Amino acid sequence: MSGNEGQPAVSQKIVEFIQSNRKPIYVAAIAIAVAMVGSVAGLIIADAVRGRAIAAVEDLGVRYAGLRDLVSPEGERPGGLDELLADLRSFAARRSGYAGGRAWSMVASIHGRLEEWAEAEAAWLSAARATSRSYMAPIAYFNAAVAAEEQGRAEEAISHYASSIAAPAGFFAAPRAQFSIGRLREEALGDYPAAIEAYRDVVSGWPNDMAWANLARSRIIALETMGYRLEPGERVVRPALFGGGGDFADWTFAD
Repeated sequence: MSGNEGQPAVSQKIVEFIQSNRKPIYVAAIAIAVAMVGSVAGLIIADAVRGRAIAAVEDLGVRYAGLRDLVSPEGERPGGLDELLADLRSFAARRSGYAGGRAWSMVASIHGRLEEWAEAEAAWLSAARATSRSYMAPIAYFNAAVAAEEQGRAEEAISHYASSIAAPAGFFAAPRAQFSIGRLREEALGDYPAAIEAYRDVVSGWPNDMAWANLARSRIIALETMGYRLEPGERVVRPALFGGGGDFADWTFAD
């Protein structure tokens, strides 16, 4: 006789296990089936909700398109504009993703056309938060920076430009945003070493950009020709002296 004779076959053991544990096995199987059905239903419902939200925001977009060319800072506000703004804000406050970002961008565009820059800036920031990981976020941050510039808020504009560059989705206009940081450091804040540093970041970050990298190089040359030079670790601005015989200008410290 073989050593296995008299021992139950493996299949027989499986059958006996199932028979002795059939109730918990059936309960577990039912629970798995219910979970799978619930997951599928959840995905279907989520897709349906997103689809309705997109359809709704596109309807709002049609209303906006009908009023867009009538919106200006001069003259009376076109009829229906305030109602549209209220509907857009109400819709956007309850949505995220594309639908929420699109609604906030329309709110921002309306305020921008009215030259209500504080409201435009706030709405663009809301659009960026609603679409934080999509291609829309850096565009919204960039537009928020422009709105901040219109208010003379250079530091805030620099922060928004930096956010557009750092957005996870990437930004096709990142060289322009970085150049704008340098421009604001130079023109609005008079921080020439920081401006040169920002311009150098354009050149090093996007060396093949034919427009903004070249403009950044030209601003570096212009500032250094004027006598503003940034040495490694140095934060002293030296005004230029042209011609001979002039008095030495006072040194201005940027820190």
